[in-house]
Amino acid sequence: MDKKIDRMALVERLEAKMGPGADVFEDNTHKSIRVSRVKLLETMRELKDNPLYEMDILMNLSSVDYPENLTVIYHLNSLRYQHHLTVKVEVSKDNPRIPSVSSIWKAAQAQEREVFDLMGIIFDGHPYLRRILLPDDFVGHPLRKDFHCS
Repeated sequence: MDKKIDRMALVERLEAKMGPGADVFEDNTHKSIRVSRVKLLETMRELKDNPLYEMDILMNLSSVDYPENLTVIYHLNSLRYQHHLTVKVEVSKDNPRIPSVSSIWKAAQAQEREVFDLMGIIFDGHPYLRRILLPDDFVGHPLRKDFHCS
């Protein structure tokens, strides 16, 4: 089991495990999957805990403001298999809420706070969600495309 897992096989296994409506798919880079917000925690636990994947490191958590939505991006690595995967989750701009993965990877705590601070995405279940870079009384989220300085 010490060989790299084929990413297409990884996606097929995830789809089978998560069931209908999981919205797990491989994009054209063969290095990313998109997961629905409601299946995020289940998918992330599977990626970390299943010995077939062992995505034991959350390298980075970031976000992008697209015209139609916000997207949270997770970069995962497996030390054992030396493989990596990017997981993308789309979030509505009208209700920018997503489950926190800080219970799965402690490294997410600071990174989720940064995304909250700069993009306004709320991570439900985060143990200490508050601004990390800007003053508490700062108004707005400066990395959002609709942000205007006064």
